[in-house]
Amino acid sequence: MSTYKVIELVGSSYTSWAEAAKEALETAARTLEDLRVAEVTRFDLKLEDSGKVLYRTRMTVSFKVRTFEKFGDILGSKPYAQEEEA
Repeated sequence: MSTYKVIELVGSSYTSWAEAAKEALETAARTLEDLRVAEVTRFDLKLEDSGKVLYRTRMTVSFKVRTFEKFGDILGSKPYAQEEEA
């Protein structure tokens, strides 16, 4: 059985909404593991004073939540709160 967390991301790009979505996912993937599903919920754009258009894509993204057993594999077999013996 697995558990997933859902978060909201907003990506931006001067090129396109697709590029904004890609940027958001690539940035999230740097710190989150096992990204699963992305669902675009909104497109908008910002007209800047300079005349440039900033495309923004809002989306929800899910990723798998790690279990404590998996953290145990990473941290070693010693329980977290166990004190060292002198």
